[in-house]
Amino acid sequence: MERYGLTAQVRRAAASIAANIAEGAARQGSREFRRFLNISLGSLGELDYHLRLARDLGILDEGEWKGLTTLGNEAGRLIMGLKKSLESST
Repeated sequence: MERYGLTAQVRRAAASIAANIAEGAARQGSREFRRFLNISLGSLGELDYHLRLARDLGILDEGEWKGLTTLGNEAGRLIMGLKKSLESST
């Protein structure tokens, strides 16, 4: 896989996470918001895969990968917390 193609995929997946959260927040009702939070979690999973691939291809070193994975895990925890909060408020 080409380095720049993978970089573009990483950027697209990362942007998609935040974009889906923003779009869901703009929708009417918590059910719809939760649906977009699920979509953002899917994008986070895609981002995780691309980062692992970049590490495996030697594009990303182990330390960089660990740092980005830690950030991704924290983002996932925050999204899940928001989702649970919305579920308990309905």
